[in-house]
Amino acid sequence: MTSEITLFVNPTAGRGRGARAAQPAASALRAAGFSVRTVLGEDAADALTRARAAVEGGTGALIAVGGDGMANLALRAVAGTRTPLGLVAVGTGNDFARALGLPVREPAAAGRMIADALKCGRIRDIDLGQVGDRWFGTVLASGFDSRVNDRGNRMRWPAGRFKYDLAMIAELAAFRPVPYRIRLDDGEVREVEATLVAVGNGSSYGGGMRICPGADLTDGLFDITVVGDCSRTTLLRVFPRVYRGTHAEHPAVTVLRAARVEIAAEGITGYADGEPLGALPLSARCVRGGVRVVGP
Repeated sequence: MTSEITLFVNPTAGRGRGARAAQPAASALRAAGFSVRTVLGEDAADALTRARAAVEGGTGALIAVGGDGMANLALRAVAGTRTPLGLVAVGTGNDFARALGLPVREPAAAGRMIADALKCGRIRDIDLGQVGDRWFGTVLASGFDSRVNDRGNRMRWPAGRFKYDLAMIAELAAFRPVPYRIRLDDGEVREVEATLVAVGNGSSYGGGMRICPGADLTDGLFDITVVGDCSRTTLLRVFPRVYRGTHAEHPAVTVLRAARVEIAAEGITGYADGEPLGALPLSARCVRGGVRVVGP
């Protein structure tokens, strides 16, 4: 492996933490003997073009500095290649870094761990989700949770996670279960009334909400969590349990497994790694060993 590696930086992640995190991460990598170059961009498209150029140029690793959105963008540069991905997680959610066992909001520690892993060859293949030409590492969300995202993204105030807390309260007042059509692998279409359907390559989203608690990054399968037709009162009781993953034990919750899944519902947007994919219907497949990652 070449000793030159690339930091892929989102300077706005976590309200500026991305820019502040790049320096201690780079210092830790340089102290370990690596030559570090930094890739920024005028916008996401420009940043992705530069990251892809670094990968095609033979960089030893692409290290994304930011949150899950930045990790998702980095996947588009490294998926399907032999270039390993590392994460310096300083965003709001950081669920992909958690899944990989990497430090969260500790850029110097993350830099040291990545440097040690690269030197010792602690690089492994994990699965990815793919929808069209888009990749995701954690969860494809649709339903109540994606409508919270929709509403939160439209709100100009307040900033940070509190905005999404308010959006959740507003959606609780307005939301009704939606008719879904779900097809697993080559099976028959299932028609269900559901509050949400989450397709998990990883187990969590939203900063530690373990919506798909049994998801395994190396089994070649998605865990698909279906929260069925339930009242607002039931949803209020069940949803807080998602942080422990015990919501899956509730009778309103069904967990399915498949390598491919098609989901369709009217008026619902799909989000993967917190980034909008577009309106349903969407078809996702689990790609075994889709990316190499650096980790503990």
